[in-house]
Amino acid sequence: MTYDAIVIAGGRARRLGGADKPALTIGGRSLLDRTLAACANAARTVVVGPRRPTYRHVVWTREERPGGGPLAAIDAGLREVKEDTVLVLSGDLPFLRAETVRRLTAAPGQDGAIVNDGRDQPLLGAYRTESLRRELALLATEHGRLDNLPLRLLTAELTLSRITTATPPEALDCDTWEDIAAARARIREHGHVLDEWISAVKAELGIDLDVDTDELLDLARDAAHGVARPAAPLTTFLVGYAAAQRGGSPEEVAAAARKAAVLAARWAAEAAEGSEDAGNAGTE
Repeated sequence: MTYDAIVIAGGRARRLGGADKPALTIGGRSLLDRTLAACANAARTVVVGPRRPTYRHVVWTREERPGGGPLAAIDAGLREVKEDTVLVLSGDLPFLRAETVRRLTAAPGQDGAIVNDGRDQPLLGAYRTESLRRELALLATEHGRLDNLPLRLLTAELTLSRITTATPPEALDCDTWEDIAAARARIREHGHVLDEWISAVKAELGIDLDVDTDELLDLARDAAHGVARPAAPLTTFLVGYAAAQRGGSPEEVAAAARKAAVLAARWAAEAAEGSEDAGNAGTE
């Protein structure tokens, strides 16, 4: 489904001592960039907050009175939205995945869908654009303002579906220094560090390519064992370069990796034969 995205990145971060929270890094990437990566398929992404460097193009806007809270921020973002569906995210979701975004934007519901992993998270949801505009207009009329009104006033009047994330950390936001430290520790855990590093490198280099990392790791292992340890990084580099020369698709990467793996196997076989011949000569 085609959608626009609003990312709210202009809070005061009082619990972080006023630090520029969206610019804080987790695994070498800013919280804002990590959130933006999850909604990279949005037709248009609007970030509400002060301008900062981002790894991809976004539309910047501010509330009429900066720091006016989430309802004022959503209202400001909606002025830049063109699609019928809008994804609304806080800018501090380091583990949000594109798969959850797809589920949200495709979920049934009269007015939209939000994540509920033990609690409703309105800043992790997809909505019908006109539903949000309608309710914000009614709230502004009723209260005479949107500044500093609680977010629950908006969602209380909407008919929403609720989904859970595939992995609980996806819904975790970073409000305190303890949250930041826990997020930084999590990505370095054995089961996460490689995927996190690859994602960071691809974002830094501007590469949008999904490859079979297990196949490349197997190739690196074979080159290291069958040839020499320095052959592992050099071989994988050459595989990438060769694939890029042929268009750079995942299929080209896989084909180059298979060719190099066969070559590494031949080297290993020759080395084994050489050892066997030397052993036989020593017994003659």
